[in-house]
Amino acid sequence: MTEGRASLATLSAHLGLSAAAISRVLNGAPAARSIPQATQDRILEAARALNYRPNVLARSLRRGQSMTLGVLVPEIAEGYTALVLSGLEQGLQQAGYFYLLISHHHRVEVIERSLAMLSERAVDGLVAIDTALPEPTQLPTVTVSCPDLHESVTSIALNHERAAELAIGYLAGLGHTQIAVIKGQAFSSDTEVRWQAIQSAAQAHHIAIDPSLVSQLKGDTPTHEPGYSAAKCLLATGTPFTAIFAFNDISAIGAVRAIREAGLQIPQDVSVMGFDDIQSAAFQNPSLTTVRQPLRNMGLLAAETVIRRIGDRGVHPGPATIRVDPELIVRESVARAPLAAKRSRAKP
Repeated sequence: MTEGRASLATLSAHLGLSAAAISRVLNGAPAARSIPQATQDRILEAARALNYRPNVLARSLRRGQSMTLGVLVPEIAEGYTALVLSGLEQGLQQAGYFYLLISHHHRVEVIERSLAMLSERAVDGLVAIDTALPEPTQLPTVTVSCPDLHESVTSIALNHERAAELAIGYLAGLGHTQIAVIKGQAFSSDTEVRWQAIQSAAQAHHIAIDPSLVSQLKGDTPTHEPGYSAAKCLLATGTPFTAIFAFNDISAIGAVRAIREAGLQIPQDVSVMGFDDIQSAAFQNPSLTTVRQPLRNMGLLAAETVIRRIGDRGVHPGPATIRVDPELIVRESVARAPLAAKRSRAKP
């Protein structure tokens, strides 16, 4: 092992190969596929033996890029954000990018300070997940599930109309007409658009959603508690229902506990439909029927799109939306509607 770190020129002289060929192999460039595997192995072995490390700063200065992105999220917790981030991280790593992650808990002043800080740190672009941007940014920007379309921002959004049709249509096909709905928090980007889609789908299936059977998640705690509390409110009305369509899987899991505490069985008395298809949904008891958002793929798509936008710097496209389609995942928590909806046996 040699002392210090070797340069690309040192590797080139040591191997008798061009610096361009060595660079292609070490950076995993597509052009490296034309280089014989034995030669690639020699290059990688020499890089390890000579302690070669790429000069990221010099490369960034040559490119005029920091190879760093800013990422804004509401919070870091199980479920939606974590799955989107996993896909985003994969896409950025493959392209050699790092990212600065900021969670803002929907506080406007934190979002504004974060945007200023990221700009000062010369990030190359921005990805905002479920984040309402207060104003257009000069950076190449991609949003995921964000409500407002700013100039030069590309938005990745779920087809909520299709999602509502999958869920309501499936419940209607099983005879459910008394459907309770747990809406998302008021600050969530998806809450209103999904609620409008649910109402349209219900109307298309000739289902009238009783206003007393609509509850809303409260607070910003990313736990099962808001779903538990929302379901308790629905049960307290005394209005019978045979199914709950929850805003997300986290709240659906909380609703399951509230329903069981009320002396009702799932899915024999009440069916529960979730949304997102988080990793633990399949391992609940009963396993959760849900509408799957392709969250990891949405994150990967965000990474690919923002990197492409960075490469096209100087080109200012108008606002654009990339829509992704959901999928119904049928498991055990939804069954055919009982002949008569049971009332909760819980005390008022």
